[in-house]
Amino acid sequence: MEQELKDPGLKGRAALVLGGSRGIGAAIVERLARDGARVAFTYASSPDHAAARVAAIQAAGGEAAAFQADSADADQIKAAVDQAVERFGRLDILVVNAGVLTMGTVEQLSIADFDRLVAVNVRGVFAAIHHAAPRLADGGRIVTIGSNSAERVAFAGGGSYAMSKAAVATLVRGAAIDLAPRRITVNNVQPGPTATDMTSGLDELVKPLIPLGRMGETREVAGLVSYLVREEAGFMTGASLTIDGGYVA
Repeated sequence: MEQELKDPGLKGRAALVLGGSRGIGAAIVERLARDGARVAFTYASSPDHAAARVAAIQAAGGEAAAFQADSADADQIKAAVDQAVERFGRLDILVVNAGVLTMGTVEQLSIADFDRLVAVNVRGVFAAIHHAAPRLADGGRIVTIGSNSAERVAFAGGGSYAMSKAAVATLVRGAAIDLAPRRITVNNVQPGPTATDMTSGLDELVKPLIPLGRMGETREVAGLVSYLVREEAGFMTGASLTIDGGYVA
């Protein structure tokens, strides 16, 4: 009888989550830490909130660090990558969660708002992969957090946001090919409506549109990310995985 192997989890791995102080990003940070990874994350504002999250992880026996960074600024993204490597001595996992949701029809959305949307949701994702890839250990993991709106623009005013998330899905496919020689996998998670403080009050509006009849939970998205960054997911790369209760089915 073959000896049963124990799941090593993420013990010994070092992770950086861009946009990890609230909502889905915070759930990802907490899940990776619970799975044994040392986790650094960025926040755009509210240093006290970020410090409280670090303290909670450390109190539970984990290791965490928080760095301020604007994901529209490629230099700040690079600095966060450098800080994470300096803190942990290595980098095995990159999760790019930072993003902005700006709504407006094509005649209403200002050029300035469009530029900010692209700067964070597209340029920021490219900058994160660009700066992190050379620092990632061979066999490392990259996960981007996109949106199911890349598959379906369901209402007026959502086109520009959907475009930015569709661009991420395409970038992931190319990056997966580029980094395959180093066994670095690159995948994209596409959540649908998910219960966070930002979506509070939308339950009754959204639930009729979702076959499963409810909004998603941040822990469910974090669980999918946890799988993608594990060793057992090493043959999955270039994929966009939609987690939305059947919304775009």
